[in-house]
Amino acid sequence: MNQKQFASHADVVEKKISFDKLSDHAYAYTAEGDPNTGVVVGDNAVMVIDTQATPVMAQDVIRRIREVTDKPVKYVVLSHYHAVRVLGASAYGAEHVIASRATYELILERGEQDMKSEIERFPRLFRAVESVPGLTMPNLVFKKRLTLWLGKLRVEIMQLGRGHTRGDTVVWLPKEKILFSGDLVEYEATPYTGDAYLADWPDTLDNIAALQPQKLVPGRGAALLTPEAVKAGLDGTDRFVTEMYEAVKRGVDAGHDLRTVYRNTYNALKPRFGHWVIFDHCLPFDVTRAYDEATNYPDPRIWTAQRDKEMWQALEG
Repeated sequence: MNQKQFASHADVVEKKISFDKLSDHAYAYTAEGDPNTGVVVGDNAVMVIDTQATPVMAQDVIRRIREVTDKPVKYVVLSHYHAVRVLGASAYGAEHVIASRATYELILERGEQDMKSEIERFPRLFRAVESVPGLTMPNLVFKKRLTLWLGKLRVEIMQLGRGHTRGDTVVWLPKEKILFSGDLVEYEATPYTGDAYLADWPDTLDNIAALQPQKLVPGRGAALLTPEAVKAGLDGTDRFVTEMYEAVKRGVDAGHDLRTVYRNTYNALKPRFGHWVIFDHCLPFDVTRAYDEATNYPDPRIWTAQRDKEMWQALEG
């Protein structure tokens, strides 16, 4: 657990990419725990959900899309505002970049700081970062729900509650019962909760479960291709979020400082979740946000590259 640099700096191994067909209209671009991208192929256009971190990285998604359709990419949907999800958007040449009102506000408020922080945290995930033209700004913003028709294919873009961020957005294909969850759901990958609303997150997962998705593309991890796998993804995310937050609250109630709470929470969660992707990287951010929410900060504070470094120094000594 003794980290002298970001855990992700040691993460240099390229991941195997999969492009799974979920239906005649839905595909999942996944990479062994790296950020996922969803693809919806309608009758007259393509929708991409989360874009990869840079335009150069997005080219591989575009290549896979072109293997299955020549229809234009008309829509890009941002499941939330984090740089690793949105900065590749310019590669697609989409007519509409869609986000929730809350995500749009978060980009304006903290997008610049988040971009600098994430690029420093995850150097491997920002390949050819020089190709990023700047922040990705939505040009179609909605509140709560937006229905689009891609020809005869109905697509619901929805906010089901706060969790990973306050702008979290899912994409739902009601006829096929396929859901793209963004980072509200992870599968055998550690949820990052540095910008989360931890008390709200389990209820939001219940709202996802109420849709009864038959297949689900999580933010990280393999595509979930059966109702049983979907349940496993929802339950695993719920367990991590709940157990982590409860452990932190116990420490706060006992009067422990952040460093002590972190060490105790790490030791409590490591046996069960330590094999999940980016566990060592995420947990300091997760515990710091949980400590904030359990004490004086109902809303997440802005992460900057400098704050990242100060956190590691405070927690690791």
